[in-house]
Amino acid sequence: MAFGTRDDTDEVMNEINMTPLVDVMLVLLIIFIITVPVMKHAVNIELPQASNQREVDRPQVVRVSVDAQGRYFWNADRIDDAALPARLAAEAARDPQPELHIRGDRAVRYERVAQLMAAAQQAGLRRIGFITEPKQE
Repeated sequence: MAFGTRDDTDEVMNEINMTPLVDVMLVLLIIFIITVPVMKHAVNIELPQASNQREVDRPQVVRVSVDAQGRYFWNADRIDDAALPARLAAEAARDPQPELHIRGDRAVRYERVAQLMAAAQQAGLRRIGFITEPKQE
């Protein structure tokens, strides 16, 4: 055994091994052959056209005020206690249902406002809000 001699089998291989590349290409070809008919298989239908703009349907607002003496006012018109439940029931039956805004005087007893809220709930009104004034600093 001599240390300076070269064997012919130790030469560097300067060719690309094409076998793994061909294997990958064949696998991809098989995948595409299977999936293309599945992607093309669709039912041709004509879909309806829709607008992307939202239609704003603002509900009507009913304002019921309670003054300092405990009297009810329906949109600035005086209303009797006996006529109030029928009026609330008529508004609850409308579609879309209006919003009920309650304005209570600062000096009114809370009992009168609670009676109004109970009558509105019994009539079936679902959207009830309170009108207040911002605090002055």
